[in-house]
Amino acid sequence: MLILSVTQINRYISFKLKEDKKLGGVMVRGEISNFTAHRSGHFYFTLKDENSSIKAVMFKSYAGAVKFMPQNGMNVIAMGSVSVFERDGVYQVYVTDIIPDGAGSVYVANEQLKEKLRKEGLFDQSAKRQIPQMPSRIGVVTSGTGAALQDIINVLSRRYPIGELAVFPALVQGETAADSISHGLTDAARADCDVIILARGGGSLEDLTPFNTEKVAYAVYNSSVPVISAVGHETDVTIADMAADLRAPTPSAAAEMVSVSKEQLYNNLRYYDEKLDSAVSGRINAFETTLEKLTERLLRFSPEHKIENNIQKFEELSKRLKLAYEKIISEKEKKYISGISRMEAMSPVKVLMRGYSLVYRNDKIVNKVNELETGNVVEIKMSDGTVKAQIIAGEEN
Repeated sequence: MLILSVTQINRYISFKLKEDKKLGGVMVRGEISNFTAHRSGHFYFTLKDENSSIKAVMFKSYAGAVKFMPQNGMNVIAMGSVSVFERDGVYQVYVTDIIPDGAGSVYVANEQLKEKLRKEGLFDQSAKRQIPQMPSRIGVVTSGTGAALQDIINVLSRRYPIGELAVFPALVQGETAADSISHGLTDAARADCDVIILARGGGSLEDLTPFNTEKVAYAVYNSSVPVISAVGHETDVTIADMAADLRAPTPSAAAEMVSVSKEQLYNNLRYYDEKLDSAVSGRINAFETTLEKLTERLLRFSPEHKIENNIQKFEELSKRLKLAYEKIISEKEKKYISGISRMEAMSPVKVLMRGYSLVYRNDKIVNKVNELETGNVVEIKMSDGTVKAQIIAGEEN
């Protein structure tokens, strides 16, 4: 019996397929699944129908000529040839051209459900809730053995060790997965979680079917706790993602969204410390200013201050009184001196000194001759003294 190597077998099968003219130019109708547009420019995907599937590849030289971007769930007709990828021993369709053949049933069903839920308000941005920045308890609804859970645990243990992680295992694939996911979300909300991460690793459109159900969409939307959906790869967008309060491209990214790194915590603490210091300093300065104003008012209205003010006023009034008094005395002195001067000018003595005399009879001045009679004794007052005389005779003018 001939012993062949694996390479020889794969090469032999490849040769046989190439010999088959029917497989050298085929047209295959199927639904696209697991589509990947590689950064190299090649398209990798699976074509499937109700009973079977076959891998397909479309190299960059042909992919660049396609007028549309193939998507999962899209029904297409692919032209190409069937051959073997010898390294893996896998036969596949090497596609040279591809045209749409209508959307697949799964894709159409998803689009119809999306439109229904959109009209019912499950995707409204106004209904989205804020994700807490520093949750105390983080709930995770996912497979208990999947890679998604390990990714979340690794991120949280590194970035946010102070957060408590509560895992609620759920089936994420299969006919009963939608019920399991819905129960997990309800249990997490009842367990006093501050936020819930709904997570699953990547997969085909069929693998993600539970997350495209109405039941899971309403479980996410009606959750009493904010939900972050992290289902599939970054390019996978499920109905659960659209109903969630926040969508994360991967489970690891979801863990980062609910956690604060040690560096960020330190920066936040330093920021709030500076802010607190500034606020306290501002309050102290405000109180000092108020205290200074109150002290000033207290001094202004204190008895001591009033006494000092009254003393100052008294001294000022005393000075003004003294000045007024001196002014009055000065004016009076001037008037007195002026009056004395006038009196001296009008004094009889001054008149006598000019050669005049005053005649008195019975201590009364005699102004007229007819006031005297012969024999009357009179006193004649002169400037240097007084003499007595007797009237011998009188003569009127």
